[in-house]
Amino acid sequence: MLWKTSWIHHFNSGLPKIGSRATKCWPISRPASIKQLARHWSNVPFLTVPPRRTPGKPFAHRSELKQAKRIVVKLGSAVVTRGDECGLALGRLASIVEQVSILQNQGREMMIVTSGAVAFGKQRLRHEILLSQSVRQALHSGQNQLKDMTVPVLEARACAAAGQSGLMALYEAMFTQYSICAAQILVTNLDFHDEQKRRNLSSTLHELLRMNIVPIINTNDAVVPPPEPNSDLQGVISIKDNDSLAARLAVEMRADMLIVLSDVEGLFDSPPGLDDAKLIDTFYPGDQQSITFGTKSRVGLGGMEAKVKAALWALQGGTSVVIASGTHPKVTGHVINDIVEGKKIGTFFSEVKPAGPTIEQQAEMARTDGRVLASLQPDQRADIIHRLADLLTDHRDEILKANEKDMEKAVTLGRLSQPLLKRLSLTTAKLNSLAIGLHQIAASTQDSVGRLIRRTRVAKGLDLEQITVPIGVLLVIFESRPDCLPQVSALAIASGNGLLLKGGKEATLSNHILYHLTQEALSMHGVKDAVHLVSTREEVEDLCRLNKLIDLIIPRGSPQLVRDIQKASKGIPVLGHSEGICHVYVDSDANIEKAIKIVRDSKCDYPAACNAMETLLIHRDLLRTPFFDQIIDMLRVEQVKIHAGPKFASYLTFSPSEVKSLRTEYGDLECCIEVVENVQDAIGHIHKYSSSHTDAIITENEETAEYFMQHVDSACVFWNASTRFSDGYRFGLGAEVGISTSRIHARGPVGLEGLLTTKWLLRGEGQTVSDFAEQGSMSYIHENIPVPQRT
Repeated sequence: MLWKTSWIHHFNSGLPKIGSRATKCWPISRPASIKQLARHWSNVPFLTVPPRRTPGKPFAHRSELKQAKRIVVKLGSAVVTRGDECGLALGRLASIVEQVSILQNQGREMMIVTSGAVAFGKQRLRHEILLSQSVRQALHSGQNQLKDMTVPVLEARACAAAGQSGLMALYEAMFTQYSICAAQILVTNLDFHDEQKRRNLSSTLHELLRMNIVPIINTNDAVVPPPEPNSDLQGVISIKDNDSLAARLAVEMRADMLIVLSDVEGLFDSPPGLDDAKLIDTFYPGDQQSITFGTKSRVGLGGMEAKVKAALWALQGGTSVVIASGTHPKVTGHVINDIVEGKKIGTFFSEVKPAGPTIEQQAEMARTDGRVLASLQPDQRADIIHRLADLLTDHRDEILKANEKDMEKAVTLGRLSQPLLKRLSLTTAKLNSLAIGLHQIAASTQDSVGRLIRRTRVAKGLDLEQITVPIGVLLVIFESRPDCLPQVSALAIASGNGLLLKGGKEATLSNHILYHLTQEALSMHGVKDAVHLVSTREEVEDLCRLNKLIDLIIPRGSPQLVRDIQKASKGIPVLGHSEGICHVYVDSDANIEKAIKIVRDSKCDYPAACNAMETLLIHRDLLRTPFFDQIIDMLRVEQVKIHAGPKFASYLTFSPSEVKSLRTEYGDLECCIEVVENVQDAIGHIHKYSSSHTDAIITENEETAEYFMQHVDSACVFWNASTRFSDGYRFGLGAEVGISTSRIHARGPVGLEGLLTTKWLLRGEGQTVSDFAEQGSMSYIHENIPVPQRT
């Protein structure tokens, strides 16, 4: 935004140059286009703010923060001031004003408790003193000796007196850019402890909010006495710092939420500078004993201990609190909006402590027991998987009963499409197939963790080995399909990985019983916590931020889910495909019976699957032939809706509806038909419109088929076979965690091999790199040693 640059220029040298526009306010009404402008100013989604809720009870979960109507934002000294503590951090301040303006224009009631008057005043007074000294010295000595000047220590109250007007002028100028009026209120302890003054303050604030004005509150540091230790009154928090002021104000005004912005990400269990310090996502009253507080911020009166005390006081008074960073460069521009959206930012204070472990604790337990799991003998891991397969059979009736309840609820709510309902459904046949697949996975454990891939004799007495090892902790997010849970669990067990599972709400009961059966199987060898079902209220986007706890995310669901996860992932690799746009090319040398059979299966067997055909490519020579007519008749009998590609439509006088996009995954009994000139044209079409998932050719010409298979750059390429074969179970992998269209590190159906990585083992006899230098006594051999085959 260009206006930010101009205001920074004006404020770097002192007071702002406010023109007539900067002093204009819209206290009661604004132009109708303001909300539209708010959308343009920010990427934050435009929300409909709920009516003001009944105050007195704080929100129990982050997801409820979206309901906050009245919000107090406290800006700490470290947020508002520059690193040299002399002057304001104008870029950060402009971003905060923008976020507050967006929320205000959405219909929320915003209040700001700000620091910064002392820092702004210090900047102005230093400038005045230096200017005064330079003039005196010039008169006295005839030359300017600025380099020898020293600035005296400035008294804080004098700085506050000099900076308050300029700070407020800056806020007013910035808020005016969003057609919002701001009003300054300076307070002291007496304004809260004197009953009449307290009522007057409350009345003023309510009137400002009614007029849609943003109150900007600060302690009157020009007259306030120095804080006295232990001066808090019983049951009343003292206004000795802005944290206390913000908490008292939030409770007094019955605010829904207090956002405290500081120079740290939130509350840590120990001082943030320590290596083992962990950010606390949610803090509960009574947890203070588990916290070791560090020193105070570089500026300001209150440290983290004061913030926690103020936050707990506000929580007790009915206001939800979040402490977060207002200085982190990656989140500053949207931290307030993210908090209001319920995203996992900073530390959230809640009175409701969950019964189970947090997602962070689950991830840590999964890593710990995952390492134990990887250290088990292959036969032991196989025993666990065999046991899980047997439990699926033994508890079939219970599983189907739970699934039936999920199905009934889904049908009643009417939120799932027919393809998703089919995925949600479990049957005896599905459970039997699951059990068979799990036994296959169990058999493959012998050749998984610790498998020797390569041996090299680097030099005499220096041998190098490369072996397979687990990736670490996997997060698998899946929709609708509860059969995914035992499949993925078995693959994680076989590969020695810790596993977090996040299923959809539509399959809650099915997932619950399948998860407990998985834990029962894991208990055989004491690794129950290697697999966890995430049942807390975390949003998927929050899970994707846990890059220090999760090593790989695998989405199993709709293309939109995959795209959302790929977008939300912060530093965690995502293995998956965003779309399943699969092609079947019918060549001029195709066999009619094979073609009809393969096209029917590819499209109609399970149209919701990602490996179902979406586009049928027809060689031009087949048009207007009985061959082509039979294919069309078959699709019509199967009730497949046909869309015509541009070339196909040009051949017809009366054609089906022309396709809107050749990159469409229908996921239903629909497909596109397009005409191509030859195999090269078919390959070109696939490379342009395919998602590189699975593509097939139907032909009796071996040379054409081999050309197609060698040149199509997709994860799976078939000759005279249905695209539906693109599946881990059908490939003999036992099951799959997903089908990957990426090129790193696994591609196609991802089974056990795709959940392994490698590490290098070097065994020596005291060698050093200097031994191999030009004057050294040793030389490299780099001799390949045959790898013994496992029996």
